[in-house]
Amino acid sequence: MLKPYMKGYVMTKRIILAVSGSISAYKAADLTSRLKKKGYDVHVIMTEAAQAFITPLTLQVLSKNPVHTDVMEEKLADRINHIDLGKEADLFIVAPASANTIAKLANGMADNMLTATALALPSTTPKLIAPAMNTKMYDNPLTRKNLDTLHDLGYQEILPKSGVLACGDTGRGALADIDVILEAIDSKLIN
Repeated sequence: MLKPYMKGYVMTKRIILAVSGSISAYKAADLTSRLKKKGYDVHVIMTEAAQAFITPLTLQVLSKNPVHTDVMEEKLADRINHIDLGKEADLFIVAPASANTIAKLANGMADNMLTATALALPSTTPKLIAPAMNTKMYDNPLTRKNLDTLHDLGYQEILPKSGVLACGDTGRGALADIDVILEAIDSKLIN
């Protein structure tokens, strides 16, 4: 079971960084590194699609914690990873959040480690979501509806930026700058 620990005289805040399948998944390395430098205890969850863009080992080395990739993998008999991670999170952030993961979260799916952990979060846990996808996918009425549902469920969206996307299109949908994401996290955790 995860235990809070003291760093100096300040209780370290535990962040669950949930990484879904987007070309922006590689930016999770920089986000993890910068969160650690700020003194946060970072625990990473990755979907199978995210692992096609960046390896769990990279994020394990940077976070100094095991990376969770499989909801059915329990290394300790007395531990249920997605439940324990959810209980002990001071903040839950999905970055990047693909259209697929957004749809699953909005509809209460629990078919992978990310979505199962999200369902296990206490209602008081701050939840952030940073979408990253093609403009047409982001502006699709179904994605908009799913993001509205997540907002109603307590998620705060970190808006994507506009620019040239991986597909070559120009428009809104690129993952927000890491500084913007860090500011959103700090605003939830620093009193």
